[in-house]
Amino acid sequence: MKSLYFRVFLITAAVILVSSVIGFLVSNLYYHMKLKSFNDEKLVGIARQMKSFIETEPAGMERYLQNAASLGYEIYLTNGQGEAHFYGRSFRERDLDQRAVALVLGGEVYHGVAQFPNKPFITGFFDNRLSNTVGVLVQSSGKSYALFMRPDVLLQFGELRTFFALVGLYTVIISILFFLISTRYLVKPITRLTEATKRIAQGNYNLRLPTRRRDEIGQLAEHFMTMSKELERVDQTRQQFVSNVSHEIQSPLTSIQGFAAVLREQELPSEERRHYADIIEAESRHLSILSKQLLLLSSLEQGEEALNKKHFSLYKHIRQAVQVLQWQLEEKDLLLKLSVPDSITLYGDEVLLQQVWMNLLGNAINYIPPGRSIEVHAEKTLSHIVVSVSDTGDGIPPEHLPFLFDRFYRVDRARERTSGRTGLGLAIVKKIVQLHGGEIEAASSPGAGTSITVRLPDL
Repeated sequence: MKSLYFRVFLITAAVILVSSVIGFLVSNLYYHMKLKSFNDEKLVGIARQMKSFIETEPAGMERYLQNAASLGYEIYLTNGQGEAHFYGRSFRERDLDQRAVALVLGGEVYHGVAQFPNKPFITGFFDNRLSNTVGVLVQSSGKSYALFMRPDVLLQFGELRTFFALVGLYTVIISILFFLISTRYLVKPITRLTEATKRIAQGNYNLRLPTRRRDEIGQLAEHFMTMSKELERVDQTRQQFVSNVSHEIQSPLTSIQGFAAVLREQELPSEERRHYADIIEAESRHLSILSKQLLLLSSLEQGEEALNKKHFSLYKHIRQAVQVLQWQLEEKDLLLKLSVPDSITLYGDEVLLQQVWMNLLGNAINYIPPGRSIEVHAEKTLSHIVVSVSDTGDGIPPEHLPFLFDRFYRVDRARERTSGRTGLGLAIVKKIVQLHGGEIEAASSPGAGTSITVRLPDL
């Protein structure tokens, strides 16, 4: 398997190669479209200056052309009848059409540079062909000659061409080296993240990654650390959940087994036998409630797909919950104040939200002393429907509030266990509220009662 470092090297080399080819093609296209005609006119002007000097000083034509060639030009002189002279470096290809010679001898100007065909991988400026020249008519010593010339690129730009070629080559080589060195700065933290991923897969969440970088890699490392801590918390919660479920199941099962053995093996008075049977029945009921609530939590984990939403009256909905719990209110002589406007309509799962009000009211009834009061208040804001259940009980110590909605969490563990309650009620309430896109929070202090507020979106 190719490493990331090797892949970066290949990509870098490919990018440099492709960019060089594209850059050459664009430059060549620019030459053919813009510079070729300009270069042709410039060369025609130089050829006409040569023509003017030769026609002025016909005796010095040979020496003048030799000097011009030594200054960086390739020159071809012919009379079209077999007499031909070359000055300067030889043309790579002598492909001049005789019709071009006849054209010049007829007094026209030959624009071979401007008419040079466009080729994507050949720049006309450097193509040393006889056809890639300009031609003018020259009169010398009573004879007519066709003079063709082009710049000798090697002579004029030889050293510069080598210099720029070396500059380009060394630039590419040094760029690749520096890019490979700098790539280690990019690849190294990714390698660390890979190792951290392996450690997380093995259950080791105690990770330390460098997060001082302020770029995307630093942000990735920071988010990875956050994810690791969250996974650790989820794993601990899962382990605690399994432990709590095992304990909640094991305790009543032990009681049932023990009392069943006593009933089977001993002759007991009818009153004592009835007492043991009542304990077995209570523990069985506790197991039944626990299993139902665990199944409910499992179904709620499916998310919003499990909801059967519709519009209904909030007042009637809460009133139904109050009627179910009416006998408990009367038994403890509790006063209930209901401040819920008839106009508030709620959109949600009627069955699940009924469990929310039943649980909140049931908790308030169970935990406050006789003779106290409970108030249910609802109001509609711009974007939410807010329902609060407040009591005048003894309150909850502040250290318990952050864990109040955790599964199996009990403020008074001894009392909670003997009451037959599972410790899942508020966890189910929180999950139902979250599935409806809402929030729930508790406020309490010792001696001042408890208030639990539910905020549901007004849809």
